[in-house]
Amino acid sequence: MNSKADFFKTNVLGHPTGLFVLFFTEMWERFSYYGMRALLVMFFTASLMDGGWGWPREHALAIFGTYTSLVYLSTLIGGYFADKIVGYRWAVVIGALLMTLGHASMALETKFFVYMGLTLLVFGSGFFKPNMTSIISKMYEGHDEKKDGAYTIFYMGVNAGAFLGILLCGYLGEKVGWRWGFGLAGIFMLFCLLQFWFAQNIFGSVGLKPEKKVAEEFADDGDIRNPFTSWQLVLAFLAGALGLIWIINDPVSKISGGANDILGWMLFGLPGATVTILTAFAIFLFLVFYRLTKYSKITRDRMLAVMFFAFLTIFFWGIFEQAPGSLTIFARDYTERVLEGSAAMTFKIVNSMMTIIPLAIITWVLTKLFKQTFSKYPLSNVFLSLSFLIIWAIALWMLKTEFAKDIAEIPASWFGVLNSLFIIAFAPLFSKWWESKYNPNANVKYALGLFLLGIGMACVAIGSADIPIGAKTASVSVVWLVLVYLFHTLGELCLSPVALSYVSKLVPGRMIAFMFAMWYIAVAIGMKLAGIFGENIDTVADQYGMTNFFWILTAIPIILGIFSILMYPIIKKLMHGIR
Repeated sequence: MNSKADFFKTNVLGHPTGLFVLFFTEMWERFSYYGMRALLVMFFTASLMDGGWGWPREHALAIFGTYTSLVYLSTLIGGYFADKIVGYRWAVVIGALLMTLGHASMALETKFFVYMGLTLLVFGSGFFKPNMTSIISKMYEGHDEKKDGAYTIFYMGVNAGAFLGILLCGYLGEKVGWRWGFGLAGIFMLFCLLQFWFAQNIFGSVGLKPEKKVAEEFADDGDIRNPFTSWQLVLAFLAGALGLIWIINDPVSKISGGANDILGWMLFGLPGATVTILTAFAIFLFLVFYRLTKYSKITRDRMLAVMFFAFLTIFFWGIFEQAPGSLTIFARDYTERVLEGSAAMTFKIVNSMMTIIPLAIITWVLTKLFKQTFSKYPLSNVFLSLSFLIIWAIALWMLKTEFAKDIAEIPASWFGVLNSLFIIAFAPLFSKWWESKYNPNANVKYALGLFLLGIGMACVAIGSADIPIGAKTASVSVVWLVLVYLFHTLGELCLSPVALSYVSKLVPGRMIAFMFAMWYIAVAIGMKLAGIFGENIDTVADQYGMTNFFWILTAIPIILGIFSILMYPIIKKLMHGIR
C-alpha cells in the first residue's frame, strides 16, 4: 500500500496521477448527469409523435424539481454510509453502479423504467457526489499548498464533463432519439465505473475504510460539546421525513390529478401538502434555534451568518436552475434556432471549435496520464481510451452531419453548454480577483452574484417582450439566451465557489460536516424551488405574458442582492472578524 507521501512520486502537470484518475472519473459522471438532465424536461413535454410523453410543462417541472432536490438530499445518506460503514472508495463504486443502472433504465423509456431510473440516479448520486472530493482531501494531507490547484483541476473535470454531456447527449436525444441520449449517458457512466475500479489501487489505503473519530469533551473553540439528544434526533427525523414525503408527493399528486395524493390520504382530506411542509419547516426552525442557544456567543453568531447566506443561496439556485427547465423550454419553443446563410456558417465554425479544442486539450492530458499509469493499470487505461475514441467519433460525426446541411438548427439543449464554457473562460479571472486587494466581502460577493443573476433574467425578459400573451411559439433571437448564460455564469462564479469556503471559515471544525449537510439541504430546497418557479411559466405567460414571468425572476434576485448589501453591518458583526 502507498503512503501519503507516495502520491507525489509520479505526477502529471505537477499533481499526483491519482488526481487525474479522479478527474476523468468525475468527468464521465458529470457527462452522464448533465447529459441526461438536459433531456429530461424536453422528453417529458415532447409530443407523443416526437417520442416524448406529451406531459404539460407543470408536471415535467414538478418531477424535475423533485429529482434535482433529492439528488442533493441523498448526499446526506451517501456521506453517512461512507463515513460510518463502507468508506469513500466503496461509496464511489456503489454510486457509479447505481447510476449506470439508472441511466440504462432511462433508455428503455417506459414509465416503470424511467421512474426506477430516476430513483437509482438519486441514490447513486448520493453515494458518488460527496466522496470524490473526500478522496482528494485525504490524498493532499500535508500538502495544503497544492490543494487549491488540485480542486481547480478537478473543477475543470466537472465542467468538461458537463460541457460534453450536454453537447453530445443533447444532440443525440433531440436529433436521433431520446433513448440514444439517455443510452449514451449510461455508457459513459459505465466507463466511469470501470475506469475507477481498475485504477483504484493508485489511491493506496485512502478511502478504503471509514475512519474512527475520537470524541472529545470540549470543542475546539472552548464550548462544551453539544451532541444531539434523543428527543432532538426524533424531531430532526420527523422534520426530514415530512419534508421528504412532501417533495415526493408534489409531482405524484399533480401527475395523477390528485388520485395518488399521499398526503391527502394521510391527513383525511385536509390540505395535506400545505400542512405537511409548514409543519416540517416549523419543527426544523425550532430545532435549529433551540440548538443555537446552547453555543457560545461567537459560535452562535457565526452560525447565524451561515444561515443568512444559506437563505440567499436557496433563491440563487431556485432561479439559476431555470436553465434545464423554463430556459430550455424557452429555447425550444420561443427561440429562432434555425440559422441560414452566413449566420449558419458562423455557428457551425464556432460549434466546431467549441467541440474540438476542449476535446483536444483533454486528450492531451489523457496521454500524459497514460505515460505514468498504463503499465500498472492497463485495464483502466483501455476503458478510458475507448471512451475517448467513442467521444471523438460521435463529435466528428455530429460536426460532419451539420456541415452537410445548408442551414444550422441549434438544439434547444445546446445553450446549456455555454455555462461550462464561460466558467472555463472566466474562472481564472475571478480567482485572481479574489486573491487581490480588491477582494470584496461576503455580502458584496453574494450581492454581485444575485445582481448578475437578475441581469441575465432581464435579458430574456426584454427578448420576450414582443411575444403575445398566451402564445405557444415565437422566434426570439438566440443572442438573448447567450446573454442569459453569460450573466448567470458570472453570477455563479461570484457566489458558488466561495459559498462552502465561508462555511468552513465560520463554523468550528467539529461542526463542518453538520453545517455542510445543512448547506446541501438549502441547495436541495433551491432545486425544488426552481421546479416550482418553472411550473408557473404557462400560468403567468397565459395571463400576463411570457415577459412578465421572466421579469418576476429578475426582481427576486435584485431585491435579495440589495438586501444582502443592507445587511452587511449586521453580518460583519456576526462573523467576528472572519472576512
